[in-house]
Amino acid sequence: LGISTFARVPMSSAHLVLLLAAQSAGSSIGLSKIIHADRPAAALSSPLGSLLSLRGGATKCDVWLIGCGVPKRGMGWYHAKQILEGDIDTAQLTAVVEPWFLGNGAESPPGQTFGVWAKEMAETYGTTFCKSIDELEVTGPTLALISGRTADNPRLLKEVIDKGVSAVYLEKPGAPTVAELEEMREYAKSKGVPVYMGYNKNVTPYVRKALEEAKKCPGSQTTYVHNNAYTIDQLPECFERNAEGMLKNMAIHELALLATYWGVTVENIESVTPDADFSSMLTLTGPSGKEFTDFSKIGFTVKTKTGNTITLQIDRCGSDSGGNSIAIVSKDGKEVFRAETPDEELQKYCAEASKADPEMMPYFFLQSDDYKTLKDLATSHVLSGDQGAPEGMATIEIAVEALRVAEYLTPVLQAALKA
Repeated sequence: LGISTFARVPMSSAHLVLLLAAQSAGSSIGLSKIIHADRPAAALSSPLGSLLSLRGGATKCDVWLIGCGVPKRGMGWYHAKQILEGDIDTAQLTAVVEPWFLGNGAESPPGQTFGVWAKEMAETYGTTFCKSIDELEVTGPTLALISGRTADNPRLLKEVIDKGVSAVYLEKPGAPTVAELEEMREYAKSKGVPVYMGYNKNVTPYVRKALEEAKKCPGSQTTYVHNNAYTIDQLPECFERNAEGMLKNMAIHELALLATYWGVTVENIESVTPDADFSSMLTLTGPSGKEFTDFSKIGFTVKTKTGNTITLQIDRCGSDSGGNSIAIVSKDGKEVFRAETPDEELQKYCAEASKADPEMMPYFFLQSDDYKTLKDLATSHVLSGDQGAPEGMATIEIAVEALRVAEYLTPVLQAALKA
């Protein structure tokens, strides 16, 4: 089979990675040129299934979604939507485990909304909906996608591994504490089950482009900017809902980037320089009446013992248009490259999509392609039978390092801002 050109075929970066991997592995597929369009986000069928068939493997990986949440609001629900609607060529959603909305929360208003959707999906796609992992049995290559409450993850990971799943996809940050995440890592390792993490920024184009430019510019420094769109009035609820703190929540994606690409570990940190002028730490009373102290915005520069210097600027109220992220490469104090998401094209798509479906969480539209890429990579890797992790995906080892750095930095930065 000779393929010389895909003329602007919509193709996720995962598909491109897999096509190139197939070529390097000795496939008879020839690739002299691939031109792909990242958007519109709606995916068309790709050659991926054919490639896997050529390798002699199954073409669909069973996915168990553990923790779904409310339609149009829960991250788990959006994962389900993408798989059910055929956006992931190598995945089929065979089961959804939702203990709350299929249990004590079934009669609540959101539980009733979930029930209507679950009934429709079961009838349309044949997906099993149940309250417990105990009700499921592995029948083939299976990825368990855990997207529930962080506090439940240690128990859920052990349960799905004991059921015999092939791999686990775990939403960030993975566990409430480093100790729990390390225990999860060791348990998975003892059972020979790989654990991938849902850090979407690891595969986002703006990050990849900035990394490429930084490699071309020795001695440069990279700054990651991350802005959310909360208002000041919304911060009390935000602080309570994300009580683990900004560095374990909003900034954990950037800390995962630092661990993945810049060698930032607690042991490798030479210095941390807070940006007091940029930063703000507040103590606010949440909806429950309890007080929570956290950063509303935080800026700092990390220098590693191996010579890397990286700056983060994270602001919960930094955007009035849905949020954005920027990667800036500088040398000798001058900016040499900047990449941003959403770019103009994606902004237009998100605005149109949000207008058409105002009940949907806006960040689903913003990060939709990234979520597809991660599930593409994970399920394709399970089907391949290869060891290790898919290229570009963070592993539980990276998650441990990111969480360790978060726990290390939080008191350091708090003390600096109190001084």
